Amino acid sequence: MKEEDINNARNILKLASLIAGKPVSSGNQLAVHNPYNGELVGTVETADLNDTNNAIETALKGGVAMTRFERYTVLDKARTLLLERKEEFAQLITSESGLCISESTYEIGRAHDVLLFAAIECLKDNGQIYSCDISPNGKQRKIFTTYEPLKLAVAITPFNHPLNQVAHKIAPALAAGTPVILKPSEKTPLTAIRFVELLYEAGLPPYMLSVLLGDTKVVSEILVQDPRIDVVSFTGSVAVGKLIAKTAGYKKVILELGGNDPLIVLEDADLDLAVELAAEGSFRNSGQRCTAVKRILVHESVSEEFTKRFVEKAKGYTCGDPSSSATRVGTVIDEQSAVYLEDVVNKAVAQGAKVLLGGKRTGALLEPTVITNVPRDAQMVVQESFGPLAPILTFKNIADAIELSNSTAFGLSSGVVTTNMEHAIRFVKELKVGTVNINEVPGYRIENSPFGGIKDSGLGIKEGVIEAIKCFSYVKTFSMPW
Repeated sequence: MKEEDINNARNILKLASLIAGKPVSSGNQLAVHNPYNGELVGTVETADLNDTNNAIETALKGGVAMTRFERYTVLDKARTLLLERKEEFAQLITSESGLCISESTYEIGRAHDVLLFAAIECLKDNGQIYSCDISPNGKQRKIFTTYEPLKLAVAITPFNHPLNQVAHKIAPALAAGTPVILKPSEKTPLTAIRFVELLYEAGLPPYMLSVLLGDTKVVSEILVQDPRIDVVSFTGSVAVGKLIAKTAGYKKVILELGGNDPLIVLEDADLDLAVELAAEGSFRNSGQRCTAVKRILVHESVSEEFTKRFVEKAKGYTCGDPSSSATRVGTVIDEQSAVYLEDVVNKAVAQGAKVLLGGKRTGALLEPTVITNVPRDAQMVVQESFGPLAPILTFKNIADAIELSNSTAFGLSSGVVTTNMEHAIRFVKELKVGTVNINEVPGYRIENSPFGGIKDSGLGIKEGVIEAIKCFSYVKTFSMPW
């Protein structure tokens, strides 16, 4: 064996599903490959049906309940450990997802903030007090509220943010005191397992957290349908989300599904800002964000100048080896996904669209692609295109822009570029989405602000650290003479 092959073999991670910190031994393994070069990154010992039931029973058996300060201490320690291992985690994210190293490094910072904000919330008393002598029917009493943890939560996470999506579910649940069984994406499980191990190291009692990978029928379906589970929090595709809603039974369901987010550029917009937001929104994270800019809607009076500037800006988003610091756009998650994106581009071209930049595919690597003259009924813009595509459509006036924006099945986020406050307010009021950002990309938020969509993007239930803690809790009221 060559020395290079020996070194590669040494670097291959061998991980396992973990039940309260203990690795499973089913004898079945999941192999994880680098989307860019096909190299084996690691393997995961998967769980079977007995493991899934064992994880549920272990969590329900529980242990000594954690105090608020103990929860704070674990989350704060995890935050510190994550920063100490920033480079290690970033390289792992890039290796298993194909995201460029700068994006992976950025994701560490976001996950750090999730842990920070969740830790802070542990130290707050979020109860309320209601005086009862405020009406003729009242009494000299006070009603108090307190948030209680649920028995058990299930978190199912996607591939596009291998660390931050996991943190966004686990950290709020732990802050609430609710045990969690995590089922991460089989495409990016290594980062998730390493993060779970980091939480154990930070002092988390093992019964509070398990992580399972395995066949859908013996892991995900069991976890979703088991009546002992109080809440299922899922981020992923619309089809799977709706199936979960249909089969979960009598329990809380939190769904964060797809997006088809527009960036709307008005005739009074600062075009330099608009171009910057369009490029960042379309190409960051290889375009694989539910809140990525999926449609660029430009007023017809400025479309020619905007398009000219945008093409020049897009040329700076170099595509290539994700591990290189010079790369700004890595791969999409796998070659199958890249082939799909290539296909929707070709279909749009057949309908009259024109590719102005990019569009070439090599394996899972798809060049950032700028497309103009895109028909409003093109598959690329009617459905969610999860990749570095930037389709440009024009509109005649504000009413036309609002109608076009609202015309898809999705309602997650949006961005509007304008210098006119009246126009901005109208968009805030009339866009049927969960978020409207003025002079910012659709996906802008901080990690503790409410986030979530409507229509096929979700049920209007918000995530973000503060709202998620509420979702992983229930409200108990009690009253006393006063």
